[in-house]
Amino acid sequence: MHFDLPRRSFLTAAAVGSAAGVATALQQQTDKPRPDSPVKIVAVACSPRAGKTTAQGLRYVLEAAKQVSPERIETILIDLGGKRIPVEPALNLPLLPGDRDDFPAIAQQIADPQVRALIVGSPVHYGNMSTLCKAFLDRLGQLRKEFVLSGRLAGALAVGAARNGGQEFVLESICRTLMCHEMLVVGDGRPTGHFGATLWNPGTDDISGDEFGIKTAQNLGRHIAQMALRLA
Repeated sequence: MHFDLPRRSFLTAAAVGSAAGVATALQQQTDKPRPDSPVKIVAVACSPRAGKTTAQGLRYVLEAAKQVSPERIETILIDLGGKRIPVEPALNLPLLPGDRDDFPAIAQQIADPQVRALIVGSPVHYGNMSTLCKAFLDRLGQLRKEFVLSGRLAGALAVGAARNGGQEFVLESICRTLMCHEMLVVGDGRPTGHFGATLWNPGTDDISGDEFGIKTAQNLGRHIAQMALRLA
C-alpha cells in the first residue's frame, strides 16, 4: 500500500486527535471530586450489536446501582455498538486514511474523577470476549500510563448463548485487564456472590426470562454501588 504522506508524518498526524483526547482525560485526573459530588458509575457495552443483550444486561446493573442511593448515584451507559474503536493507536500504528476514532471521547468520560466504578460487559465469542471488547481494553491502556483508574472499582458482565457458555472465562479476562490498572475488582454480591454478572441469550435477543442471570446483574449493581459510596 502506498501513501503520499511519509509514514512518520502520517503516524504523527493520525495520532494527534487521539492523543489530544487522551491527554485531556489524563489532565482530568488532577481534579479531585468534592465530597458532596455525585458518585458516577459507568458501564461499557462491548457488543458490536447496539442495544442488544449486553446493553440490556448492563441496564439491569445500572438500575440496581441507582436504587442504592438515587440522590447520590449517577449512572452512565456507553454502548460501543456502531462506534469505531481502532486498535492501531494502542500499537503505535497509524490509522487508515479517513478512519474514525471514537475512543478519545469515551476515555474522557471514563477518566472523570467523579467516576468511581467502571463495569465492562461483553458477549461471549468462542469462550472469550468480543473483538470490540479487546480493542476497547487495549486502548484503555493509554490511561494506564498515569494509572488514571487506580483505586477505582471494576466489575464485569458477560452474555453467552448457553447457561454455561463461557461467561466466566470472559469475566476473568476482563477483570485481569482491569486489575492491571490497579482497579479494585468487585463481583456480584450476596446471595449469588461470585465473579460478576452472567446472562444467557437463548437465541431470541431477549434476556428478560433469565431470572438467575438478571439476579447476578442486579447484585453486581447493588454491590458496586455500595462499595463506591463507601469509597466516596
